[in-house]
Amino acid sequence: MQTILFLCTGNYYRSRYAELLFNELAQKSGLVWHAESGGLLVKEGVNPGPIAKPTLAALAAAGIESHPADIERYPAQVTETELAGAAIVVALKEAEHRPLLASGYPGWEDRVVYWHIHDLDKASAAEALGEIDGLVRGLVQELTAKSGPTTSGR
Repeated sequence: MQTILFLCTGNYYRSRYAELLFNELAQKSGLVWHAESGGLLVKEGVNPGPIAKPTLAALAAAGIESHPADIERYPAQVTETELAGAAIVVALKEAEHRPLLASGYPGWEDRVVYWHIHDLDKASAAEALGEIDGLVRGLVQELTAKSGPTTSGR
């Protein structure tokens, strides 16, 4: 099983949605990939709970019933081991995350794929999560096409 790692600043909102959506879609597609997520600047006590309410609402709207452990997990700072173990690393906004990677994880800033998903300071939750939804669905389709037929016959 290969791993994709989604990164955002706080691992509370954007990266968590990408992770949980990817895992649901990958499972339904028979894709032998698993997503994880982490933050580049996680600050304890900043967020009111383990996962953002708009993220939970978007998951519910997409028909995704996450395992309680997935939504009860508090934001986690990404580790060098997680970066090295992922086949694909996606940072959700280049302008925000390239400098954080360069300062916290030198050398990684040029080894990740960047999407351009604004945080709540520049986009509504519906806009940002909608963009993530489309990009994750496209990524799952791309990986499924590259992997060919699965053992389940899909």
